[in-house]
Amino acid sequence: MYLCENHFLMTTKVTPYKDSTLSKKKQVAQMFDNVSGNYDFLNRVMTLGIDIKWRKKVVAIVSEKNPETILDIATGTGDFAIMLATLNPKKIIGLDLSKGMLDIGIEKVKANNLDPLIEMVLGDSENLPFDDNSFDAITVGFGVRNFENLDKGLQEIYRVLKPGGIFVVLETSQPEKFPVKQLFYFYSRCIIPTIGKLFSKDKRAYSYLPKSAAIFPYGKKFNNILQKNGFNNATNKPLTFGAASIYTATK
Repeated sequence: MYLCENHFLMTTKVTPYKDSTLSKKKQVAQMFDNVSGNYDFLNRVMTLGIDIKWRKKVVAIVSEKNPETILDIATGTGDFAIMLATLNPKKIIGLDLSKGMLDIGIEKVKANNLDPLIEMVLGDSENLPFDDNSFDAITVGFGVRNFENLDKGLQEIYRVLKPGGIFVVLETSQPEKFPVKQLFYFYSRCIIPTIGKLFSKDKRAYSYLPKSAAIFPYGKKFNNILQKNGFNNATNKPLTFGAASIYTATK
């Protein structure tokens, strides 16, 4: 246990590759390019499939707004975008920094015959290539903690969200009650990196991911950040004993 704690000392800034001179943004893109081939498989294994239930809860929240236009940021291989298609909007755009993840997402979209509805776009969440007030709903699944400049990313999301639109974030958080807190700590700091090293081409990626989750300002702290950046009615709902949270806010 000591080795795990020593390996995951808290810092104010966490990047995938400590020895890299690239910006966090470019490192994150490189990391997801490296793990894209088996990302979906490892994601299911490491969350024991619970992430699918979490995503369905987000889709249910978005459905209440009957959105016609949806933007899914940090779309990765397109899981959220494909699930959101069940709401029958007019248009869904999935945006991600990683070309490797998007290439897999494009194939998944085609396999589901959703390419007329879902457009996959290579882009930066902190410099969105869309006009002001473009989307009825915006979602981010396990992506905001990877923003290099969280405030800038949220401000861009606010800009392209329509007045009255909804913003929903699904993100990992930290359980706070015994014994779940201790079990989660051990699982995320020791088991996840070990599985990642066994099955992933990028041995450091699955050390970065739990570390980035550990320093993310979850719960009311993230609500406050949302409100600071202009959003209204910011709320959070813990999931699975606090292992993840759903945040909702409006413009």
